[in-house]
Amino acid sequence: MAVDITLLYGGAMEQTQVTTLERIHQAARKEFLDKGFQKASLRQIVQEAGVTTGAFYGYYHSKEQLMEGLVGEQYDTVMSCYRKAQTDFQLLAPAQQQQQLTEISGECMFWILDYMYRYPEEFQLILCCCQGTRFDHLIDEMVEIEVDATNRFVEVLEGLGQTVQEIDPWLEHMLVSGMFRSYFEVIVHHLPKEKAVGYVQKLRAFYTAGWKELLGF
Repeated sequence: MAVDITLLYGGAMEQTQVTTLERIHQAARKEFLDKGFQKASLRQIVQEAGVTTGAFYGYYHSKEQLMEGLVGEQYDTVMSCYRKAQTDFQLLAPAQQQQQLTEISGECMFWILDYMYRYPEEFQLILCCCQGTRFDHLIDEMVEIEVDATNRFVEVLEGLGQTVQEIDPWLEHMLVSGMFRSYFEVIVHHLPKEKAVGYVQKLRAFYTAGWKELLGF
């Protein structure tokens, strides 16, 4: 009688696949964290994982795709959260935007902070080791979105009859960029989560007061 071997061994084979993939991921994290994406060696990753090159290519076709497998979900989750917070704020009525200036963005930034501490190695890779990949532009993307959102909010204030001082675009870019780079420093420098939360609270208070002073509202 013919027997379908997948019924007998399917579970074990699946477990072997998962184990092999995790060994590849562990070796890749170590190599990327040690050397960065551009200098990392696929040969070293394969050797460290104890798998053949053929086995590796059964999972990934390139170093870029491997990095995508390591951090793609985390990167996209953070960007989705951040974009949604901006969209939710812009959907508020103008008067509500003025009243809730920091609430939605604050909830988003602390949610992202908590999320990053659930995946510390992944965000170390994103923030420090991804030169030459799409993940290298996390801060730049967020800065671009924030600058656009700030300009839209200024238009809302003016529409409400609020006098707003003009700010030089380069200064605006520098301030927003500095804000995000400071925010992510808690991950870059492996700060304990409790301290990170306190620092981010102070950072937000500092920048909120600064923006109000510069814009004059």
